[in-house]
Amino acid sequence: MPRSASPETLATGVIGGDTASIARSITAIENDAPAGREVLDRIFPHTGAAHIIGVTGPPGSGKSSLVNEIIRETRGRGKKIAVLAIDPSSPITGGATLGDRIRMLEWHADPGVFVRSMASRRFGGGLAQHTLTVAHVFDAAGFDPIVIETVGTGQDEVAIAALAHSTVLVQVPGMGDSVQTLKAGSLEIGDVIAVSKGDRPEAQALARDLRRLQTLVDDMDGLMHGWRTKVVTTSATERTGIDTLLAALAEHRAWLRDSEEWELRTRRMLGTEIASRVQQRLLADVVAASESTGDVIEQVVARSVSPLAAADRMLERLRSRR
Repeated sequence: MPRSASPETLATGVIGGDTASIARSITAIENDAPAGREVLDRIFPHTGAAHIIGVTGPPGSGKSSLVNEIIRETRGRGKKIAVLAIDPSSPITGGATLGDRIRMLEWHADPGVFVRSMASRRFGGGLAQHTLTVAHVFDAAGFDPIVIETVGTGQDEVAIAALAHSTVLVQVPGMGDSVQTLKAGSLEIGDVIAVSKGDRPEAQALARDLRRLQTLVDDMDGLMHGWRTKVVTTSATERTGIDTLLAALAEHRAWLRDSEEWELRTRRMLGTEIASRVQQRLLADVVAASESTGDVIEQVVARSVSPLAAADRMLERLRSRR
């Protein structure tokens, strides 16, 4: 396919599962190119079927190794799977190592696997700005499931819950008192909790503690949402527990479909995507306004105008432009 392929040709290629079309469409979307938007407009009616799974957890918890084994098990079952691996960006240059693609190179020749690394580019929650938009491309191309692996940045990792149907929280043994998991709100994040490095002796103890904590949480909230979080022990090294993890995810997907939760979560995901785009554009307008309102900044520096009053003035100038 020529590099100058039209958006119509790219969209047709995406729907047909053409790897080159998928890659070029994603690049156009990431670069905010007009072609990317046109491709999205054309393929969007073909989306909505894929199960989007978020995988999050602290750095060093083994998320990438676990995702690699999820790919292996999923392909063994004859299903197409796509992975969006979000890598942390430098706060100074915006650059990223994109290391997850290196870890998953063994799948580069498999047409049923598409691994794409994305730089977070200062976007919060360990997620890239175009995460869900790119997931639409995979969805239209027939990949199911679609896995989003986040950076895993402390409390910000909760953001993935707004962009996925099911969230897997990866916890690793040997990182302190498991009661801290409850304090961090992690049991509220994960639909499935995967204790990684299950070959370690302390992994079983952590899984046991998490199940007890989950029972306590369920008793307190009365299982208001009707789903009891599953806790599974996995080992990417020994390739164990992956089938159990996928079974828990399949059960969660079925529960979502049988209840109103699938539609509710889809609405939340799309609403989050829309809100992030609006926020991005408003922020760009604010930055542009600040660059043209040096007088207001100078007044704040001189202490003749408060920052709050300056913000009001800048907003008024933004409104007058529209």
